[in-house]
Amino acid sequence: MAYLIPTEFVTKMVDSGESKIYMSTRDTLIRAFMAGAILALAAVFAITVSIATGSHLVGSMLFPVGFIMLYLMGFDLLTGVFVLTPLAWLAKRPGVTWSQILPHWGKVFLGNFLGALTVAFMMSFIFTYGYNIDGGAIAKKVAAIGEARTLGYAEFGTAGWLTIFIRGMLCNWMVSLGVVGAMISTNVSGKVIAMWMPVMLFFFMGFEHSVVNMFLFPFALIMGGEFSVMDYLIWNEIPTVLGNLVGGLAFTGLTLYTTHYKTAPKRHIQTPHTS
Repeated sequence: MAYLIPTEFVTKMVDSGESKIYMSTRDTLIRAFMAGAILALAAVFAITVSIATGSHLVGSMLFPVGFIMLYLMGFDLLTGVFVLTPLAWLAKRPGVTWSQILPHWGKVFLGNFLGALTVAFMMSFIFTYGYNIDGGAIAKKVAAIGEARTLGYAEFGTAGWLTIFIRGMLCNWMVSLGVVGAMISTNVSGKVIAMWMPVMLFFFMGFEHSVVNMFLFPFALIMGGEFSVMDYLIWNEIPTVLGNLVGGLAFTGLTLYTTHYKTAPKRHIQTPHTS
């Protein structure tokens, strides 16, 4: 596959962050809606495969198809804009300010949430034939996941909250590497391979992705999960969003930016003088 060196693809990261800031509100919301919806479909697909095969690994191997589809279509996830848009500000791109970045994050969050929620209602309707029967094995599985990843964390108080936060950091470290990985190649097959690996890792390890959770927990509530909306917000979504922000920006965005875009001065090698 055609490969771009780091100095080239990091410049593309900055360019991408700048272009997102100047995107219209309509386009931002549509692209975010579609990203949330596609990722939600990928999540329920992976869960269905895991149940059918009895293998979480198989489901994890197939989950990245959703991430790949939405990226190739140019749709936007909150986890990606967390990493890319601040780089445009750091690079002092004209007109890029935090008063633009923060509202853009809000619009992407809203679009992702509406897309994920729409799929949650659609899939719950399908599995229950219009809420006339229970959702079977998938309903039980998702409800159990919802309870374990809210009330299960709450049992440990502050330590549980920090556990979610760190899982959120690790998640977007991997997911943002998938975003960046797609920029290192100029052909589709190369992009797919580069995206597949880190996204599969995050899903198999059970790290917390804010947009996946925008689908998973409303879906779990509809399917009979014994937890509340506030449980979901306090004991999952909020710490996950914060962890995604810190992890993606610190581990991927800033490390690549500082060493490949805003590099330190070159070292001067002192050569010994000969007598």
